[in-house]
Amino acid sequence: MSGSLCLTALGGALLAALPGPSFTLSWTHSIEKTEWREEWRVDSGRLVPVEASVRGTGAGMEPGPDARLTADGWWVWVPGLPPQEGVTLAASSFTADHRLCADGLCKPLADWTGRRDTAVTLRACP
Repeated sequence: MSGSLCLTALGGALLAALPGPSFTLSWTHSIEKTEWREEWRVDSGRLVPVEASVRGTGAGMEPGPDARLTADGWWVWVPGLPPQEGVTLAASSFTADHRLCADGLCKPLADWTGRRDTAVTLRACP
């Protein structure tokens, strides 16, 4: 599954493999109720951040230093983060689930994995 995204449980058990080399991850901040989105791509076995955006600002939701405000109210910027081996998303019953879009299909993370009770790590499929 080179160039695709694998979703694994802690310990490495494969929960799902998503098609395509690009994906969008989004969530709503638990306090600010502000949406945050990140565009990523799988490249050379790593996850590469492409673009981040936040609708508004607030505690822990500050846009990047080079952010620009779009006409529809989103702050958009290119994250200064190097390629990542993986990104781990915590599971909490106190917040809404992350939303993951891949190959034109968007749904809550738990719908991709079949689990809501465990942390999930996003990584390039081997």
